[in-house]
Amino acid sequence: MNVSFGISTWVWTSPFNTDSVSLFPKIREMGFQVVEIPVEDPEVIDAEKVKDALDAHGLEAVVCGAFGPGRDLTHEDPAVHRQCFDYLDSLMDFCTQWDAGFIAGPMYSAVGKARLVSPDQKKKEWERAVTNLRKVAEKAADKGLELAIEPLNRFESDLVNNTGDALRLVNDINHPAAKIMVDGFHMSIEEKNIEDAIRLAGDKLIHVQVSENYRGTPGTGQTNWQSFRKGLEAVDYSGVVSIESFTSDNQELADAVCIWRPLADNQDQLAREGLAFIEKTFK
Repeated sequence: MNVSFGISTWVWTSPFNTDSVSLFPKIREMGFQVVEIPVEDPEVIDAEKVKDALDAHGLEAVVCGAFGPGRDLTHEDPAVHRQCFDYLDSLMDFCTQWDAGFIAGPMYSAVGKARLVSPDQKKKEWERAVTNLRKVAEKAADKGLELAIEPLNRFESDLVNNTGDALRLVNDINHPAAKIMVDGFHMSIEEKNIEDAIRLAGDKLIHVQVSENYRGTPGTGQTNWQSFRKGLEAVDYSGVVSIESFTSDNQELADAVCIWRPLADNQDQLAREGLAFIEKTFK
């Protein structure tokens, strides 16, 4: 399998800012080829300085979005849509400046928007997501970019929870720039079978995130890694396999992802041992 390996800076810090490039030498020394950059606040990131640091340390970038209540394409207020469009425009600019090919994340709605709504309300929100993401896909395609749309588990979203949901959304968007990413943490909650879920995504799968079922170091939990590998082999996946976990040191981030305790003895250990495991599993 021809994949490269990455890690999210959320493992160590939040929000990513220009000074966070101080992590890049360590990330490269550990053996990662790719760094996932979650853009929580575009205003605190100097794209040119980040690009210089990426080049200096031989790292490629993946750009991930962070979608809070003010970035909700399913909201009833078009002003909120405009705010999200502006944010996504900034992510596209970062992609262009950093030679990243896609925006990754659950861009269809706000993270944490998880409620039981009526079928009519669900249909309205679904249609808003489809309509608005088609606009985003058109703009992305004009810039040579794609969208890697991420399903989230039921506790973080009520709209797109598994690969089947993501595939239906992408098919409804009906634009070649609309693609799928998967995250093993969410899959461990929502999918009956990891291999089958990846096969369902097929050639629309353009990004993969991994951690354990408890968000910790890959290889230390209950994830069926052989099923994961078989699925990626079946679809001839050749993108990035990236570790996404989170530090519990930042209160806002901890609240957002419900990380109430450290998930490893230290974050460097999580990164090093996680990389050794995924290299062994997916190479």
